[in-house]
Amino acid sequence: MAELRLEQVSKRYIEDRRALYALKNISLTIEQGEFVFLIGSSGAGKTTLLKLMSGELSPDEGTVFLNGANLSRMIGPWRVRATRTFGVVSQQGLLIRKRTVGDNLLLAANAAGLRRKSQEAVTKALGIVGLPGVEGCYPAELSIGESRRVELARAVLNSPSILLLDELTANLDDDVIWDLLHLLTELNARGTTIVMATHASQYVNIMRRRVITLVDGKVAGDVKKGKYGDIV
Repeated sequence: MAELRLEQVSKRYIEDRRALYALKNISLTIEQGEFVFLIGSSGAGKTTLLKLMSGELSPDEGTVFLNGANLSRMIGPWRVRATRTFGVVSQQGLLIRKRTVGDNLLLAANAAGLRRKSQEAVTKALGIVGLPGVEGCYPAELSIGESRRVELARAVLNSPSILLLDELTANLDDDVIWDLLHLLTELNARGTTIVMATHASQYVNIMRRRVITLVDGKVAGDVKKGKYGDIV
């Protein structure tokens, strides 16, 4: 089980020698097994919040807790163990274009500590996302939807407890989006926590999961079984 808790978390950046807040006083808890949509306009702070949740960034104020432990203070094997709690899909694709899909995933599997079972993990992950047998393809040979599936396969290689997804469905057609959401629903039904930043309002409205809305770096709404734009 894995619980994420943020207490009064803020993150600053410097612009023209001024400190500006990307996020301000964020407090929320995400329990194991939840499916959460993170919404807001571009620049609202969604990507920064996901990076704080994963530990890629540390807060300037406040604390991010993973199972009650301060994520920023974890070092050594505790940090490695915490990192493996998360599977991440970023907005920018992480696939190396000059390597095959199989090589890309093997590199990720080895980095995740799956050296002895790396090939088995790669085969399983591609099967989970519905792309068996593409190990020999290069990223440029795949459609956008297939590339995003491979990115998702990369994220689930080590069976993480929590998936943090940044615009996974951006620039995809409806059929591909539905396929990905169906897949995520299945993973969630097996206990995987899903936190997904998205602009896909119609799908948020249909699925009616927890919806957290960010406006100017602050939580403007946190609604269970919510719709896009709910702020009560």
